[in-house]
Amino acid sequence: MADYLVIVESPAKAKTIEKYLGKKYKVKASLGHIRDLPKSQMGVDVDKEFEPKYITIRGKGPVLKELKTAAKKAKRVYLAADPDREGEAIAWHLAHSLEIDDKTECRVVFNEITKDAVKNSFKNPRTIDMDRVDAQQARRILDRLVGYNISPILWKKVKKGLSAGRVQSVAVRLIIDRENEINKFKPEEYWSIDGSFLKEKEKFSGAFYGVDGKKQELKTKQDVDQVLQKMKGKDFQIDKVNKRERRRNPSVPFTTSSLQQEAARKLNFRAKKTMMIAQQLYEGIELGKKEGTVGLITYMRTDSTRLSESAQNEAKSYIEDKFGNEYLGGGKKKKQKEGAQDAHEAIRPTSAVRDPKKMKSILSRDQYRLYKLIWDRFIASQMAPAVLDTMTVHMTNQGVEFRATGSKVKFQGFMKVYVEGRDDNKKEEDKMLPDLEEGMTVKADEIEPNQHFTQPPPRYTEARLVKTLEELGIGRPSTYAPTLDTIQRRGYVALDNKRFVPTELGSIVHESIEEYFPEIIDVDFTAKMEEDLDAVEEGNVEWVKIIKDFYTGFEPRLEKAEKEMEKVEIKDEPAGVDCEKCGHEMVYKMGRYGKFLACSNFPDCRNTKPILKKVGVTCPKCKEGEVVERKSKKRRTFYGCERYPDCDFISWDKPISRPCPKCSSLLVEKKSKKGVQIQCTECDYKEEPQK
Repeated sequence: MADYLVIVESPAKAKTIEKYLGKKYKVKASLGHIRDLPKSQMGVDVDKEFEPKYITIRGKGPVLKELKTAAKKAKRVYLAADPDREGEAIAWHLAHSLEIDDKTECRVVFNEITKDAVKNSFKNPRTIDMDRVDAQQARRILDRLVGYNISPILWKKVKKGLSAGRVQSVAVRLIIDRENEINKFKPEEYWSIDGSFLKEKEKFSGAFYGVDGKKQELKTKQDVDQVLQKMKGKDFQIDKVNKRERRRNPSVPFTTSSLQQEAARKLNFRAKKTMMIAQQLYEGIELGKKEGTVGLITYMRTDSTRLSESAQNEAKSYIEDKFGNEYLGGGKKKKQKEGAQDAHEAIRPTSAVRDPKKMKSILSRDQYRLYKLIWDRFIASQMAPAVLDTMTVHMTNQGVEFRATGSKVKFQGFMKVYVEGRDDNKKEEDKMLPDLEEGMTVKADEIEPNQHFTQPPPRYTEARLVKTLEELGIGRPSTYAPTLDTIQRRGYVALDNKRFVPTELGSIVHESIEEYFPEIIDVDFTAKMEEDLDAVEEGNVEWVKIIKDFYTGFEPRLEKAEKEMEKVEIKDEPAGVDCEKCGHEMVYKMGRYGKFLACSNFPDCRNTKPILKKVGVTCPKCKEGEVVERKSKKRRTFYGCERYPDCDFISWDKPISRPCPKCSSLLVEKKSKKGVQIQCTECDYKEEPQK
């Protein structure tokens, strides 16, 4: 039997670590938490200083028994759960269940699962950090007090199966507020005048700026006509040319939030998928007999951008060898936000020399793409700034000023490896103007006025919502992905074209919470609560005080809601069609994912059908039914024949009504970063993407 027992969360992690530690160590997995608050009841004694009642999680009995047996035989037990609040709490619960004194040096943490990092961590074990444990307990108890008190009220007054939570309720509020902004938005007309200019045979573009040196907005066609009437001929005088060199710094390495945002932009990954793949890369990948199983990235739940000195040195050596000394940079320093868990590092590869090309044949496609993103960002962060030559030209005709701008990359620097994505999908311009000097005359080849209308604020994508939650101080690195998953599973929001829209059910729940529990959806209140939890972790405040201060104001609201909240009756609406099974009328009912069709003769007849949205295209396979919009089990939109299962035609891309002009086959809309492109499903016919 091994002398030492090490307990981690996952079997994959256990397998990797056991290889590093040798025969004297046995590594077992707890499979996450062993103890938790009971699901069937509140589990918090409000009258006894909010004392939590922990029980062994159902189904974990055999795991706990195995761990107890192994612990009794071992000389010493090490608790090596993840290096965050949750991991600290798991270690504390294990210590209690296995009767280990939590004041002994039984806790081991490592930020990366590599041989050196793991072995070094066992040279410096420590006691369990009770401030971190208390911060996690406080969050858990707060969430339980909110969820287990408000949810039953919602069941009685609105609909069974509903839930309320601190962070999820704020996320839903943000989505609803944005939808309200969009609905209230009134577009305003504005115009632009774009020009195409010639210097001899070289063509370049410019845009209207103003008149007589003053910037002027063009709000109407009349404004445009006045400007055009003022101009005479096609000759423009160059009054001023500004040339300057601009330096652009690289982005700092990834935090949890920035990784989720960039993976959404560049890889089209949902937050949940990003974290799942990052977990695999962290816990270890088999690299062959020579290296064995190795963790490829550092811990992926962090809000720190710090890098260890050894990681920086390794990156600099790689950059110098691969690109040359001129590409070396000092590594951009970014001020850590208050409360950031700076004990962690940023998310980075565990070895700079393990470049993505070497790993491509070993990793799955998704693992490779995420690893490459993390590796590229890390290496780029230690590279020299990019140097760009920029040029702005001021051109006038009778006092009407147009400006032309251009830029060209003079030295790539970090851009040789990586450039951060943008939410607006605009590409970096690399377009230099002709050699233009003050006093020159250029000719206008074409002057084109364009009408525009202001656009409402965009709906939230996952990336935008994560960024907003982080900026507002709502939630922490470990909560973003579960929060987005929860609000979708509950049916409070849905994804439409990868953007969040509130459902009718989500709006009803939000209104009920807003009236009786305004603090739960108040952004500032929730952000302050996160700061208070950070203060508990730092040892500056007792966790019981945080809970008590919250509950003092929360309890009277519960009593008021229980008495005064009116029952919301979600009435069934007649659908105007009869049930094909029993002949009774079909009605629209409200479900978790919105409305659906059901027989009014329920429960005698249980016939239900989704509400099908037709796209105006005859099925190309059976030529009888119409193509309708459907949802997969994972709520992803696809298109199929309304005659399913008699006809099994499906398409992930939206079909359009006109046939291919080349072969008469089905045309579909393909969505990409460039916009929506019309493509044929059979031949090579394509149309230019439309924004």
